[in-house]
Amino acid sequence: PNNVCFIKIIQMHLELIDFKCVFHFAFVISHQAAYYNVKPTALQQQLENIHLNQEKAEAFSQAWTNMGQDFIEKLRQNTFAPKRLEKIGWCFNLEMGQSLQAKMKSPHAVLELGINSEDSENTENIFVEFNHGELLDFYNKLETIQAQLDSLT
Repeated sequence: PNNVCFIKIIQMHLELIDFKCVFHFAFVISHQAAYYNVKPTALQQQLENIHLNQEKAEAFSQAWTNMGQDFIEKLRQNTFAPKRLEKIGWCFNLEMGQSLQAKMKSPHAVLELGINSEDSENTENIFVEFNHGELLDFYNKLETIQAQLDSLT
């Protein structure tokens, strides 16, 4: 009797692991499909390309056809972070020299980000300083984010 109970516990544990794997797979696939705004036929083809059998790939594709737009809309409305950007300010600083380097020019941009928590009305100000290269990298990342957001609308 003890062996039978032990075997049943192992079977239940393996079933739970299988369920977690399937659930995680579906979670990742649906979020990636939403992120890249994948069409159902392309989703099916991509799933078949990673060797998911045709029947399961069709089931995912059909589910995406039926619920994909609702899922994307719910993702748009969700707040993933507990804080929101309320205001943006900026200033420009130019350091003209130091005692050791009289001809040095060091331009910096300072962004002021006003952040609000969902559960508070107080605004927290965060100051971020960028040199030219850092600001350019930040700008390029914002452009990428904007392009991805535009593809969802």
